[in-house]
Amino acid sequence: LVINTGNANAGTGEPGRRLAEATCVAVADLLGVAPASVLPFSTGVILEPLPVERLIAGLPAAQADLKLDNWHAAAHAIMTTDTVAKAASRQVTVQGKVITISGISKGAGMIKPNMATMLGFLATDAGIARPLLEKLVKETADESFNCITVDGDMSTNDSFVMLASGQSGAHFASEADAGWAEVKAAIMAVAVELAQAIVRDGEGATKFISVVVEGGKDVAECRLVGYAIGHSPLVKTAFFASDPNLGRILAAVGYAGIADLDVDGVRVWLESEGDSVLVAEQGGRAVAYQEADGARIMQSPEITVRVDLGRGTATARVYTCDFSYDYVKINADYRS
Repeated sequence: LVINTGNANAGTGEPGRRLAEATCVAVADLLGVAPASVLPFSTGVILEPLPVERLIAGLPAAQADLKLDNWHAAAHAIMTTDTVAKAASRQVTVQGKVITISGISKGAGMIKPNMATMLGFLATDAGIARPLLEKLVKETADESFNCITVDGDMSTNDSFVMLASGQSGAHFASEADAGWAEVKAAIMAVAVELAQAIVRDGEGATKFISVVVEGGKDVAECRLVGYAIGHSPLVKTAFFASDPNLGRILAAVGYAGIADLDVDGVRVWLESEGDSVLVAEQGGRAVAYQEADGARIMQSPEITVRVDLGRGTATARVYTCDFSYDYVKINADYRS
């Protein structure tokens, strides 16, 4: 994998494609591998030509700096508006082998599911057959990077890649293989941690918000509601102000797109660690709700909005953050 930041090489047409291919050829020549085995990734400003000469000139130094323990340095190198490097790792022992899963991610703004202006890279020394790995990548992305939103803006440069080297000596060809459940759970945990790290580092963010939607007929409609709440600038600014403006949350539930939703069956809670308040039920404010209770929870740095649609058993999660004054400043100054 060859990754550059500062330039997205997007909207650059055929010349941009040729520059990306030239980069892959240069990396392949340096490492003695086939160009087709090199994958390029770019993130940064759109519509600007890729400065390929500078990129290629830096490849020998990058190769010389390759180390097994350089994950954090690599995570730092791919940052743009990020304020912290994002890396995570897990180990599990199966089939008598210690398997390691490590990963890095990048992103803080222009973040919306499918996927976002984010880069996510996972690697494991487990051996995973291609069909199983392809299925795993889709499932993992769906439960992690496709469940986050910072600002609702989708990007041109989404990437999520998983590498499986087989160097541990443990190999998996099907989901029935011994130890696969443990390996899959560890991979999912790394991906979720990296995805959540992007939201926690959202541009100007001061609060991490989990939107849990349950009681849906299927996961798809639960996600519709979760995304409606998570994308809403009005909801996000209310969280920044620690203002329990319930109307904004309920409005998002209503406009999410579930045509036959019975609002009388919807309930909403605000929750923080060790604290939970029912704020809405039967289409309006909960009888026992006091605004001081909502304000208390809204002051927490980590908040959960839990919505029960009251029409099924499906559940989905969406991770988001608040909108602060700094979000506007960061993006107003992005190219300056």
